[in-house]
Amino acid sequence: MRTRPLKVALLGCGVVGSEVARIMTTHADDLAQRIGAPVELAGVAVRRPSKVREGIDPALVTTDATALLKRGDIDVAIEVIGGIEPARTLITTAFENGISVVSANKALLAQDGAALHAAAETHGLDLYYEAAVAGAIPLVRPMRESLAGDKINRVMGIVNGTTNFILDKMDSTGAGYQEALDEATALGYAEADPTADVEGYDAAAKAAILAGIAFHTRVRLDDVYREGMTEVSASDFASAKRMGCTIKLLAILERAADGESVTARVHPAMIPLSHPLASVREAYNAVFVEAEAAGRLMFYGPGAGGSPTASAVLGDLVAVCRNKLAEATGPGESAYTQLPVSPMGEVVTRYHISLDVADKPGVLAQVATTFAEHGVSIDTVRQQGKDGEASLVVVTHRAPDAALSGTVEALRKLDTVRGVASIMRVEGE
Repeated sequence: MRTRPLKVALLGCGVVGSEVARIMTTHADDLAQRIGAPVELAGVAVRRPSKVREGIDPALVTTDATALLKRGDIDVAIEVIGGIEPARTLITTAFENGISVVSANKALLAQDGAALHAAAETHGLDLYYEAAVAGAIPLVRPMRESLAGDKINRVMGIVNGTTNFILDKMDSTGAGYQEALDEATALGYAEADPTADVEGYDAAAKAAILAGIAFHTRVRLDDVYREGMTEVSASDFASAKRMGCTIKLLAILERAADGESVTARVHPAMIPLSHPLASVREAYNAVFVEAEAAGRLMFYGPGAGGSPTASAVLGDLVAVCRNKLAEATGPGESAYTQLPVSPMGEVVTRYHISLDVADKPGVLAQVATTFAEHGVSIDTVRQQGKDGEASLVVVTHRAPDAALSGTVEALRKLDTVRGVASIMRVEGE
């Protein structure tokens, strides 16, 4: 074993960073044995140096992250700051100074992953980011290494624990959206401002990263269709149960049947109770991968939190340190296919549409005609009416999303349709 330690700079020391530091300290001997050399926490860059950080030597704490990276003896930087800046500049600075990087920054990787990979390659360094997607679940490395010889055609998963907790509570207790959100906030699953989670931004960033790995093409955050879950109601869950389904906020990544394009989307969807993702409860994550040779694989576990995320960070740290000792680098970006990302309108899917209609003869025929005129075939229809008002629930066969959207707009213009109560896609069949 080499006796000279590999030195690590920790950029950020919040919930995840402090747990990374704790594990590095308490498991130092084991990490050294696994790596083949000791690892030493050489500096911790923070914004508030006066804050007490249990287990961290105050002498290691600095507010000058740039100076820490430029001091000349750092081997690996762990970036757990989050956001775009200063994280992007600091990662670039690390590469310019011969430092490999482990990051948990999904937003930055989704936006500028290509540029960061290029910088790492230019300097012959590693960029690892297992912790950026699905917390402790081993997912990034299996997809870009274990499945590197296979062809992935579809990835569908629950990649945000906050939204899954909220939807699970709505399903299991009958709670409304706000009530379930309040419980998630009280338990610490939801931030004071939950927008990034409930509007799908967090899941969309993770979807962009996974799509790039799965399909060997560049997928940016702007390429991902995103739809939040704030409009999901108790009545939607009641409708789902009547169909033998539940509702999840899903990230869905697909290769086109002809192999010439890909799609990436995040939105709420009804899925059958028989699907493996339907049984994912509380704040857990799960990702379902469909590969040509391997078949169907499911990755499941805690998707957030200090300890789970730190576990993924430390796994990357061990891999990067081993590469340093071997004077080698791990896999970088694979974007050789250069496949275009198709717009949501070209995605073929199913719809569950609930309409408020007049309770009189001919309404169903008028609605069915509207679907037919837009080339959308109806699978099932359920109608209930009383005192001149009625509800009509239509489930379609698979059709292009643009055709389904056009159908909905045409339905809104019918004089017999009082309103569109809810629209939801149906997946997993």
